Amino acid sequence: MTDAIEFNEGLIRRYDKAGPRYTSYPTAVEFHQGFTAETYAEHIALSNQRGGPLSLYFHVPFCDTVCFYCACNKIITKNRQHAEPYLENLYEEIRMQAELFDSNRVVEQLHWGGGTPTFLTHQQMRELMAHTRQHFTLADDDKGEFSIEIDPREADDATIKLLRELGFNRISLGLQDFNPKVQKAVNRIQTEEQTFSVLDAARREGFRSISLDLIYGLPHQTVESFSETLDKVIAASPDRLSVFNYAHMPDLFKTQRQIATADIPAPQVKLQILHRTIDKLTAAGYVYIGMDHFAKPNDELTLAQQNKQLYRNFQGYSTRAECDLIGFGVTSIGKVGDAYVQNVKTLPEYDEAIKAGKLPVLRGVELDDDDKCRRDIITRLICDFALDIPVIEKTYNLNFNDYFADAIEDLEQFAQDGLLQYKWDSIEVLPAGRLLIRNICMVFDKYSQQARQRFSKVI
Repeated sequence: MTDAIEFNEGLIRRYDKAGPRYTSYPTAVEFHQGFTAETYAEHIALSNQRGGPLSLYFHVPFCDTVCFYCACNKIITKNRQHAEPYLENLYEEIRMQAELFDSNRVVEQLHWGGGTPTFLTHQQMRELMAHTRQHFTLADDDKGEFSIEIDPREADDATIKLLRELGFNRISLGLQDFNPKVQKAVNRIQTEEQTFSVLDAARREGFRSISLDLIYGLPHQTVESFSETLDKVIAASPDRLSVFNYAHMPDLFKTQRQIATADIPAPQVKLQILHRTIDKLTAAGYVYIGMDHFAKPNDELTLAQQNKQLYRNFQGYSTRAECDLIGFGVTSIGKVGDAYVQNVKTLPEYDEAIKAGKLPVLRGVELDDDDKCRRDIITRLICDFALDIPVIEKTYNLNFNDYFADAIEDLEQFAQDGLLQYKWDSIEVLPAGRLLIRNICMVFDKYSQQARQRFSKVI
């Protein structure tokens, strides 16, 4: 499938502007504090009426050391005791949320993210999973998709063995880059031996999917240096790869101020790195799923995309579109009923809410019919690289050309530029348009114009 994506530097340069990654629609920028715990409870009731499986996300915010590029919500500490009060509150939140959801609904998807989930001790991991199983019904290993993010510096053979025993069957390893100069500049010193020993352990323990995360655009990276990292990764043959574009936004993320802007590759070099990455991975047999993600041809993501069953949420691409997502812990985001909801962002706020017996809801947004229609269009485009227009018209009882009259001019321009084919009954994103899928989605986003300054560039 090497022809599934075409690198057209002229088009990329023309269209390289800021825009959302569309892990939700509306995006988190539109969440507001008028959405309360009571509003959330109303949407849980709606969700229970509809039924269906559940997905659980647990945010473990602690990290031992700071990675300067990181834009995640994290707490840097070497004191492992800091996790204890947080976990006690997390157990209580699990209990409170579980009381609101129909106990017959099966959890088909579960994810621990962070931060660094393996910051927790082995006993703490056991307790967190035990509390989860006490209050929710988890699918068996054949049906469940239970994943965890791993920092290979915070894991060993015993950790991987324990995680498999706890029920995890998918694993994502943070790497970013093997080059020593790059690692020093971003304060993440991580050896090949550390990384690949964890990967090998995951294979021995029978994890069904192993993913590696890389970042291009970090300080001191060159086409040649990143190619060396890619060669080593390809030789290890993970099932999936995420190759993210580093977005340098020091005004928004304080830790990024530790990175010297002068050390960041020039835009031209970043494009060359991306081009080489695409060439190498597709030549090695990986399929470009979209939005920085690559997978082997027999991977579940690839198969889901081929069957038009791929979905996108806050963890990236997913195969469980039918699941309502419940978020636990500080900053976590859920999607329940016709709403998105986000928890409070600080440990004191979280502690105060839990101690008061309240759900720690900070903000959220309810979707109206227009939001749901636009979300459906954006999801299908970003997952399938195609849109069946009559299906949208029938589902939402509208005339596509009339309803989206303001988008037609942009679609026609995209078609002239060779990004897509636009017909009366379909939109088909062409190979040259796949890297620019965020631009295509933006024409259906009624919020994107006023919020665009909050997002990173698409390439």
